[in-house]
Amino acid sequence: MDIPVAVWYLTLAAGIGVSLGALWRLDRPDGRWGLLARKRLVMGVPWGTLVAVLGVSAFYLLAQDGLANPQDPLVLPFRAWGYLYPTGMVTAGFAHAGLGHITGNLLGTLVFGSLAEYAWSHFPNERGVTSFSSLRTDPIARIAAWVLGVFVVGVLSGLFALGPVVGFSGVVFAFIGFALVRFPLATVAATLLADVVSLVYNAIRFPTITRTASESFSRPWWADVAIQGHAFGLFVGIVLAAWLLYRRDVRPKATHVWLAALVIAADRGLWAIYAIESSATYTLYQALGAALVFLVAALVASSVTATPRDLIASIDLSRQEAAYGLLLATVFALALVAVPFNLVVVDDPNAGLEGADPVEVGDYTVFYAEDIENQYISGVPIPAGNTTNVNASGVIVVSEQRNIWWEQISKNRLASRSEAAIRVGGLTWHENVRVTRTTWSLAGGKSTYNVRLGVEDEARPVVFRDERASADARIDGRNISIAPAGDGFDVIVTRNNKTIGRAAVPENGTNITVGGITFERDERNLFAEREDTRVRVARRSR
Repeated sequence: MDIPVAVWYLTLAAGIGVSLGALWRLDRPDGRWGLLARKRLVMGVPWGTLVAVLGVSAFYLLAQDGLANPQDPLVLPFRAWGYLYPTGMVTAGFAHAGLGHITGNLLGTLVFGSLAEYAWSHFPNERGVTSFSSLRTDPIARIAAWVLGVFVVGVLSGLFALGPVVGFSGVVFAFIGFALVRFPLATVAATLLADVVSLVYNAIRFPTITRTASESFSRPWWADVAIQGHAFGLFVGIVLAAWLLYRRDVRPKATHVWLAALVIAADRGLWAIYAIESSATYTLYQALGAALVFLVAALVASSVTATPRDLIASIDLSRQEAAYGLLLATVFALALVAVPFNLVVVDDPNAGLEGADPVEVGDYTVFYAEDIENQYISGVPIPAGNTTNVNASGVIVVSEQRNIWWEQISKNRLASRSEAAIRVGGLTWHENVRVTRTTWSLAGGKSTYNVRLGVEDEARPVVFRDERASADARIDGRNISIAPAGDGFDVIVTRNNKTIGRAAVPENGTNITVGGITFERDERNLFAEREDTRVRVARRSR
């Protein structure tokens, strides 16, 4: 039964309304919430956070062409491809890979950024100091300083993140780190609130979801998470908040900070430490990650609650100074991990191009290849995993000008989707390159395929042909194979390892006789018939 979408929206609104109404009756705020907000924020509004949300949204809609293509923005030129490509390093922290990506980060910004800005405060907190008495106490200047700080952290998240990252999540984690130091329990509550907000948003976008079980290719979720970048952002926020609390002589309760750091590090996946074994294999070091989560909680709690008492009197080193130095060392170590990777130069921009029939678009070269050495990963020694010998198979995008050599669509992903678009471009232009894979799966599980590649709205030639594949079925002593040929496929009949017939696979609704066997095409199915025997020998994927 199809239920109108309006009914689902009314159901959702009613559930939220009843719940909030019950809360209002149980605990009437009587203006207390607004009063608390106005004590720290101009008109009770986190203006700096809202400016950040508008700025990131504008970049997505305009620079990334998200206004015309919200689900498929331009991403490649805005990734952090290395220090030889400054544009990407500066923009990576503000660009996003898709609508779901930016929505999640903006929701996180609204929740955690507002709490962090509340901790920062638009008004001075010192006794006897009034607003507008100096630039430091001017609320407008403090809002501007907050916005500037957000921008700087966004740039740093691109400069010191491991790999070609993209996204505002480094700043979101800095918000989380800043907030948990000053309001640890409120930050835990905000983490749960962020999950609720995401639930409501997804319920509005998709009131109902129907899925059919099918074979698909996807990487494990933790292989798509920039753990090092998130940890870097978190500790940047913690360092800034700790400095602020030291200046204000405020020390939160150690148990609260420890609990908040532990919950957030676990909830936000900071334990998911992994290594790349191959283009389709990843190893998760879960035990190591769990241990590090507890160590992080201990480090944060002990550092932000340290007292000014002497630690080593002979060198005039206080506990607070040592703790802060340890936090700074952690941030430095997290940043240092990324520096060698971001200094990498693509070894050989022409690797894999020989005989690949590439597509040239602006300063980009797009081609399809299988089992070639990955030029972006191969030069970077990472202790865990076999990352120095990772081969690439799929659609490769190369731009020597931008220091790009990247497996944009893997072979397995293309096999699952059959078709994909690769968006290339720059700040002022963009173009789509489309790739399609046509696969014939034969009886017995073997398959063969070809790949077409070309600029959108233009003819796409075949740029890769797989080897022939044979069906397990045998008809009257004859074996049947299919092999890519020219722009299509041929059906081949053999007997005693000798070819007795070969012809192009027939079009839909037609048949052809090859080697004494009649082949009939019915939509995607290919049937073989001889005398009283008729079997399906192959099926096309698209």
